[in-house]
Amino acid sequence: MTALSTSLLPDTAEFGEGRLSLGGCEVLDLAEEFGTPLFVYDEAHLRARCREAVAAFGDGVAYATKAFLCRAMARLAHEEGMQLDVATGGEIAVALAAGVPADRLIFHGNNKSPEELSDALFAGVGSVVVDSFEEIDRIEAIVAGGAAPPRASIRVNPGVDAHTHEYLKTGKADSKFGFGLVSGAATEAVARAAGSAAIELVGVHAHIGSQVFDAESFRRAVHELAPFVVPLDLPDFSIGGGLGVAYVEGESAPTITEWAAVVVEAAREAGIRSRILAEPGRAIVAAAAVTLYTVGTIKQIPDVRTYIAVDGGMSDNPRPVLYGSGYEAFLPRTTDAERDRPVRIVGKHCESGDIIVHEALVPSDVVVGDVLATPVTGAYGHAMGSNYNMALRPPVVFVGGGQAKLVVRRETYDDVLTRDVG
Repeated sequence: MTALSTSLLPDTAEFGEGRLSLGGCEVLDLAEEFGTPLFVYDEAHLRARCREAVAAFGDGVAYATKAFLCRAMARLAHEEGMQLDVATGGEIAVALAAGVPADRLIFHGNNKSPEELSDALFAGVGSVVVDSFEEIDRIEAIVAGGAAPPRASIRVNPGVDAHTHEYLKTGKADSKFGFGLVSGAATEAVARAAGSAAIELVGVHAHIGSQVFDAESFRRAVHELAPFVVPLDLPDFSIGGGLGVAYVEGESAPTITEWAAVVVEAAREAGIRSRILAEPGRAIVAAAAVTLYTVGTIKQIPDVRTYIAVDGGMSDNPRPVLYGSGYEAFLPRTTDAERDRPVRIVGKHCESGDIIVHEALVPSDVVVGDVLATPVTGAYGHAMGSNYNMALRPPVVFVGGGQAKLVVRRETYDDVLTRDVG
C-alpha cells in the first residue's frame, strides 16, 4: 500500500503538492487542453535514451520504430544520431516523410513484399536484414530490374530460449523469424547471399526476443553464434533488440549501457571482431510516456472487486490483452499519495478482457471525473492501437521546456469514415 515509485516515471517528472508535471507541463492541464485518452511523452527522456544508446553502441545503433513511430519520433531519433529500424513500407514512408535519409534505414521483416522491397531498394535504404530464401530471390529480381545491390545482413536464429513471454520469443528454434543455425539454413543463406551479385553481404543479425530482463540471455546468444560468425569475418554483427524495461513495482532491468557492456564483452571474449550493432526500441521510449484517462464509472461488486472504467482501453493499450502485461496506476492530482484501494481498471470496449490493469492500487478517494494515469506506456500503445468499436485513436503530445507540442492529433469520426467507401 505505497505511493507510486518515481523510478516508473519519465526523467523530468516533478510533483509539487502532489500534482504531476512532465517537461515543465502539468499533466492535468494537458488533459484539459488535449482531452483524454492522451499519450504524453517526455522529450528530454527520449533524447537522453537515444544519446545513451549511441554512446554505448556507436553510430551503428538503430531505433526500433515498431515500438513507437510518428514523424516527430523519427526526426528526434535521427537528430540524436540513431539509425532507424523499419519493418514495413509504412514505417519507411513515415521515416522518409520525417526527413530521415534513406541510407539511415535498416529494413527488417520476415515477409517483405516485392513492392516493399522494390520501393526500399530504389529509395536507397542503408541495409536490408534478409529473412528468407524467397527474399533473396526477390532482391535478385529487383536488382536485375535496375536497383543497386543492397548492403545486407542475414538474420540467424540462434536457438536461444530467452526468458520472456512465449509470444515475445523470436530466437528459439521454432520461430517464423530468420534462418536456423542448428538446421544449417543459416550456412546455406550466407553462401547464397555471398555468391549473389545482387547482394553486398555485410553482416549477421540475431534477435532472441522482446522484454528480456536477463542480460545473460544475450551473452548466451553471442556465444551460440560465435562459431558461426567468427569464420565469416564480416564487418557487422547485430544482437538486435529486446532489452526489457520495468513496468511495475519490484521489476528491474539492465540499462542500455549495462546491456551494451555485456554484449560487447561477450562478443570480444568469443572472438567476434565485427562492429557490434543493436536495435533498442522499448528501452528508448517505454518509460518516456504516461497515458492519461478519465474515470467514467466506478462499479463496486460486494465481496468480489471494484471496477474502474476509463475512456480508453484495449484500443490504445492492447498489451494486457495480448500478453497479460502488468501496469501501475495513479492519480496525477496526488502522485505521491498512498494507494490503498485495490481495483481492476478496465476500458470501454465490448470485451470482458478489455483490462488495462488487472490488479491495481489507487488512492481511496478516487472519484468519477478524476484523471487517472498509467506510466511506462511509451512502447506498443500508440504503435499497436486500433479503432475497435470505432474508437478514435488518442493524440500524442511531446513536452519539454514548459511547452507542449501536439505531434499526432486525435482522430475524428471523419477520419474513421474516410476509408469506408461503401
